[in-house]
Amino acid sequence: MQDGSAPAVSADEKISGSREKGLNRVLEILEFLHTTQRAIGIGDLAKGVNAPRSTTYTLVRSLVDAGLLEMAGDGNRVYFGKKLYLYGMDYVRGNDLLRRGRQEVDNLSRETGETSELCMLQSGRYTIVHSSPGNRPFRISSATGLQIPLPWTASGRLLLAGFERARIEGMVSQDDLVLPDGRKLLLNDFIADIARAQTTGYCVTSGLVDAYTKCLAVPVFSVPGKVEATMCLVVPIDTSEERTGNLIGLLRDRAARLSIAG
Repeated sequence: MQDGSAPAVSADEKISGSREKGLNRVLEILEFLHTTQRAIGIGDLAKGVNAPRSTTYTLVRSLVDAGLLEMAGDGNRVYFGKKLYLYGMDYVRGNDLLRRGRQEVDNLSRETGETSELCMLQSGRYTIVHSSPGNRPFRISSATGLQIPLPWTASGRLLLAGFERARIEGMVSQDDLVLPDGRKLLLNDFIADIARAQTTGYCVTSGLVDAYTKCLAVPVFSVPGKVEATMCLVVPIDTSEERTGNLIGLLRDRAARLSIAG
């Protein structure tokens, strides 16, 4: 335009922009509920996603009507609905690696008595996609869907194997380098750990998430050189070197099954 004014926005463009904004709000709501891991009031949900209460209420009502969310407790709180669970089961049935990986993890837990996990990258975070508890009298904290900063985990060092430094720096914040007990890891040390894990083909970390456990992890490859997932065992920190070595060998055998068949 000659006068320098902004071009007119068509009705279709306005509708498209409104729909895109609404979709983004829906994704923010689902991500917030996933992060909080509990039913939450509409007011708190609106604050959590930084949206007007009226807008949040309208979107929640639509999602409830669709079965994606459900009202909980006194009817003033909301959480995931059964339809999302069914969609998730469809994903498991359609994802060969995840379906077989769940079976391997369950078998490994029964065989060793230790907590076993299958982990992947999701939105730049280490994510437990399946967990099977061991038979020890105390329970090690591990839950399917749990997301943990990559530097806190053995699996994180394997999942980032082969990534360029700039990409790793973009995925790891300064807060991610601060462990639960307040210690801070150095980024250079973390990157060196990644290179070491890639070379050895496994990773062991001790006392990072808590002072009582260590994690043993091995990679699962989708194609040669590309780590798609990890299998890991979470064991007491005083587990002997001999048993640790035997467990790593067992992990590598089971992960190779998934990699070869995948």
